[in-house]
Amino acid sequence: MKVTTPGTEGAQRGSVFHRLYTGTGAFDIVGKRSRWYISLGLLVLVCIGGMGFKGFNLGIDFEGGTKIQMPAVGVQGPIQANQVQAAFQDALGHPAETVQIAGAGGNQSIQIRSSSLTTEQVAAVKQSLFNELQPLNAQGAPSQQVISDSAVSGTWGGEITQQALIALGVFLVLVTIFLAFYFEKWMAVAALIALLHDVVVTAGIYSLVGFEVTPSTVIGLLTILGFSLYDTVVVFDKVKENTRGLLGLTRRTYSEAANLAVNQTLMRSINTSVIALLPVIGLLVVGAGLLGVGVLQDLALVQMVGMITGVVSSIFLATPLLVDFKMREPKFREHAAKVQQRRERAAVKAAAGDDVPAEPKRAAEPKRAVAAGSGSRGGRPGGKAGRPSGKRRR
Repeated sequence: MKVTTPGTEGAQRGSVFHRLYTGTGAFDIVGKRSRWYISLGLLVLVCIGGMGFKGFNLGIDFEGGTKIQMPAVGVQGPIQANQVQAAFQDALGHPAETVQIAGAGGNQSIQIRSSSLTTEQVAAVKQSLFNELQPLNAQGAPSQQVISDSAVSGTWGGEITQQALIALGVFLVLVTIFLAFYFEKWMAVAALIALLHDVVVTAGIYSLVGFEVTPSTVIGLLTILGFSLYDTVVVFDKVKENTRGLLGLTRRTYSEAANLAVNQTLMRSINTSVIALLPVIGLLVVGAGLLGVGVLQDLALVQMVGMITGVVSSIFLATPLLVDFKMREPKFREHAAKVQQRRERAAVKAAAGDDVPAEPKRAAEPKRAVAAGSGSRGGRPGGKAGRPSGKRRR
């Protein structure tokens, strides 16, 4: 079913940017909600499948273990990941769990993660790395002091996860209460479904990419919930404004009023998301790519994916779901039928007006010529015009 705002037929012929800025309801977003449901549903299934089959690359903070870090430049030049694996295996007889190269240029470093090692094992690995790779310090001289290690217990990451889940539950309860009182119950339900979509998609993409899950990832996941909810509230506030007193009018249906609200806030949502994504991209490119700070990489990726999905869900999921929920109520279905009947009567009246032929204009009657001095019965007697001739009869 096509849902467009009445009176926007001419606006639909303009350019895309013109229609975005004017916000006259030319984009049929609510009317094409079936295709959005299918697309977003398939995306959610892919993300759930990724989490189920591939799982997450849990960091050392969640699983526990030993982390060794060293510069990525040695006496013989840049150090490769396979060289680090070989040196680690020479020391302990088995390779490390992961070896990652982070950063770029002079800030590039190598991070080695393995299961929990004893003090003797750590010393053996550091000695093997120094003997085979000769990492350089800030002065350009080989030094074993630049090889650092840290041991982390998995219980700390578990406590962070537990606290994050508690915070998420409290957040969802408070959000539900706020939306139910400020808007209405169906808006609260639609916003929560969109919020759940954002969490699942963000977590699924993180699983598919294979980035390491750290406490920063959990914190970033909590921060995107506020952004997603903010954009949904902006759209719903416009829907509430457009549908105030709607049942007493027959100009447009609830679906058309909601579609108009989405169009009116569409450019604002795009601008807000672009401005918010710029510093996040800066964190991802500069902080993680150039400076090699792994914590910034974990935080930036989850925020970037979460912001994009938050904007998409508020436009293509939350409002269409709200329309479907509202149209289940009899009063809104009856109102939509009244609007349709009024339009049908107007169309019939307009068609009847076009079919009635125009009344032909009467031809001007020709003036009868009056012959001067004519003695006919229809003519005037001779003499001056307007004066009878002859004497007046007494």
